[in-house]
Amino acid sequence: MQFSIQREVLLKPLQQVVGVVERRQTLPVLANLLVRASGGEVSFTGTDLEVEMVATTAADGVQEGEITIPARKLFDIVRALPDGAKIDIKLNSDRIALNAGRSRFTLATLPATEFPTIDEIELVERVTLPEEVLRDLMERTAFAMANQDVRYYLNGMLLDLQEHTLRCVATDGHRLALKETRLDSSVSARRQIIIPRKGVNELIGLFESGEGTVELEFGRNHLRVRRGGVQFTSKLIDGRFPDYEAVIPLGADKSATIERDVLRSALQRAAILSNEKYRGVKLELQPGHIKIVAHNPEQEEAQEEVEAETAVSDLAVGFNVGYLLDALGALRGEKVRLNLRDAQSSCLLQEEGNDEARHVVMPLRL
Repeated sequence: MQFSIQREVLLKPLQQVVGVVERRQTLPVLANLLVRASGGEVSFTGTDLEVEMVATTAADGVQEGEITIPARKLFDIVRALPDGAKIDIKLNSDRIALNAGRSRFTLATLPATEFPTIDEIELVERVTLPEEVLRDLMERTAFAMANQDVRYYLNGMLLDLQEHTLRCVATDGHRLALKETRLDSSVSARRQIIIPRKGVNELIGLFESGEGTVELEFGRNHLRVRRGGVQFTSKLIDGRFPDYEAVIPLGADKSATIERDVLRSALQRAAILSNEKYRGVKLELQPGHIKIVAHNPEQEEAQEEVEAETAVSDLAVGFNVGYLLDALGALRGEKVRLNLRDAQSSCLLQEEGNDEARHVVMPLRL
């Protein structure tokens, strides 16, 4: 195996795949990247047995072959080389020789036959959508995913595919985030899959703010995403996601509309004196305004009053201020609408005039 490539051309695919490789591995070969050279192109594959990323780029003087190379060492060497450097990589027996100008490096390898790769998935549905749309869906819901919850099905994101709509949903049991988009074509049947947390984070990091499209391939046990010269594959969480539609409060007939930035700033100030453990704040709705109150065990208190378009009178509900701030950070409109039913109900937050993004925060008893 042999090829030549410019530093910047090589650095991009390495950046895309190296994040998948865990620093601590049960198998030595999982610390390596699988490098395959053929037909004028070189592909780099990284995996942790749950998530796999393959990035392909063109190269010069390609001689066919495959081998695995230490991922972090290869990435660090290429990153440290000067801009514009031409890199020659050649396999000599069981060693990789990397030459760039007056720099010489020799790296140990492991056979490509030891590297575990995900075979072709059993395809059940395929959809195509703009890259920036999918990135927006994931970024505006990922914060609500659980982290190392015993309810393993919450440690990921639900992709709910139905008719002309794709929804991304995440919840940790205390709050829920939902964002949907309309697809250009309809799907054959409703599909629900759960992508693990690491897969979601890797995908968000992969997307760029470009005008390209991504192709989602839904399999029985995997999701595959194709974007340009990159192919991402993730195993799915085998579990049943909660009935998230039942969590969205129905009959929430008490509403208040308020400027998003004004509410965020007031909550951030009140949070300073909230209980460090529960981070509770109370929202007291009165005609024309909302009062925000926070207390802590030191008997300290914060009060903020903000104008709001509401006719609700004498309704007070407690919430975790961090969850409210996360939801407001994921909304985009200048104004947001808070929908409530009573003092024990969840709060539904939405952008004014837009139902595509919905955020639910469970109440706290204060």
